[in-house]
Amino acid sequence: MAELLVEATGVAKSFDGVPALLHGELLLAAGEVHALCGGNGAGKSTFLNILMGLLQRDAGTIRVHGKEVHFKSPSDALAERIAIITQELSPIRDMTVAENIFLGREPRRLPGLVDHVAIVRQARQLLDELHFEVEATRKMSQLSLAQIQLVEIARAISQNARILIMDEPTSAIGEHETLVLFSAIRRLTAGGVGVIYVSHRLEELFELADRYTVFRDGRFVETGPMKTIDRARLVHQIVGHEVAHQRRPANVGQSDAEILLDIQGLSHGKQFQDISMSLKQGDILGIYGLMGSGRSEFLNGVYGIGPRSSGVVTLCGAMLPPLRPKVAIKRGLAMITEDRKDSGLVLGAPIRHNISLSILGRLARLGIVRQGRERALSARMMKHLAVRAASDRLNVGSLSGGNQQKVVIARCLASEPRVLICDEPTRGIDEGAKQEIYQLLRDFAAAGGAVLVCSSEAPELLQLCSRVAIFKKGRLKKFVDAAQSTQKTLLHEASLNDAVQEGEEHVHEQSKHSNGAKPGLVASYG
Repeated sequence: MAELLVEATGVAKSFDGVPALLHGELLLAAGEVHALCGGNGAGKSTFLNILMGLLQRDAGTIRVHGKEVHFKSPSDALAERIAIITQELSPIRDMTVAENIFLGREPRRLPGLVDHVAIVRQARQLLDELHFEVEATRKMSQLSLAQIQLVEIARAISQNARILIMDEPTSAIGEHETLVLFSAIRRLTAGGVGVIYVSHRLEELFELADRYTVFRDGRFVETGPMKTIDRARLVHQIVGHEVAHQRRPANVGQSDAEILLDIQGLSHGKQFQDISMSLKQGDILGIYGLMGSGRSEFLNGVYGIGPRSSGVVTLCGAMLPPLRPKVAIKRGLAMITEDRKDSGLVLGAPIRHNISLSILGRLARLGIVRQGRERALSARMMKHLAVRAASDRLNVGSLSGGNQQKVVIARCLASEPRVLICDEPTRGIDEGAKQEIYQLLRDFAAAGGAVLVCSSEAPELLQLCSRVAIFKKGRLKKFVDAAQSTQKTLLHEASLNDAVQEGEEHVHEQSKHSNGAKPGLVASYG
């Protein structure tokens, strides 16, 4: 049997008397990828934060490299060669990519004097080895969410860890970047690194993991080899009941239905160029593209939170001016942004205030928000979207990821939109919550609305949409019928060229069979 790197049993943690983890248990062996599975609120992140020294456990035993440990801080965990990629990104935006990667571990020429040339050189070497297309000298504030995610991954790998914790590492990146990451992970495990991997994208777990452990409601449920469980049983163990999957029927929008959103010739520099599309009542139209395809920039330009230099956006017959999201909201457009914690929610504010944020003017009299109307709105939307919370006075930051996303949707629906734009609407949430959100979007379209949804998960678009628009290098390449397409179809159409597609298939094979990998991938860093 391979060397055990982590042995955790009976780990428990409560906050103000409320248990977040009742019984956490996990064994991690050297050279394996261990999938830690569970829905939002299952206790996974609490368990991993305890293992990393970010939280102190109330009970239980944790052994690392065979000895019992009591980490008081992350520095204690780092000293034992444990590194983590957290679900919540934490870049220092005014610093460069290279400075973020080696923060606190900067190479020095003399005591107290940082060697900036060496930082850039080592960062470029690491990014090249990982095949991450990010320039080491760029400021973090200039990067997309997906590029920031890649930098966070590179930073963790650079720490020369023996135990690497990955909490939703692919939540903000596309499928091509995910395959590249898998190849890097396989090279690491070939050198004896053990990886604890958390993802709500179940297809990733079946592709990558050797073993699985399931947590539910703060408790250990079961563990075993990944090859001994199928998707249906894993979902059942995660959520505690069967989850129905529906495929959206083709051609839901009627040919004679009203056009709600019409976009003609929308462009902005090299970000997106000459894009035209329209949505009718009942439509759910998907957008798919690789990182850098311009899809999020296009959506931001349509809604008005990003620039557009030319083109026309018409909503229900009225033109929308650029950079005027208030006008868009007033005329019937709402948007679920890519990063709920950064631009979708005010985490320190109550659920009630987050839901009413877009329509405070409608709830106010003489400039003062009428509390009764705000409470009524909050109660109605929480019931409609099944937001699970003891009270709407709770800060939204205390909710699980799935419930946070429902609050974002509630805020959007509170403005009574005709068209809903969704950029990564299920990022970082579990399978059960995903299916609930899919049904909410279907219901919205069936009631006479239209949905424009962008996702880096091809299976999500194929399940939810009737058509998918393929973006490539800032242009709309083509529309495909979702009912006649597969995940491979979308990835192939979005790839830069056939050589890229062949390279992706090669990376895919390497990620599964990595016998000749470079075990010293991280040896030069840290």
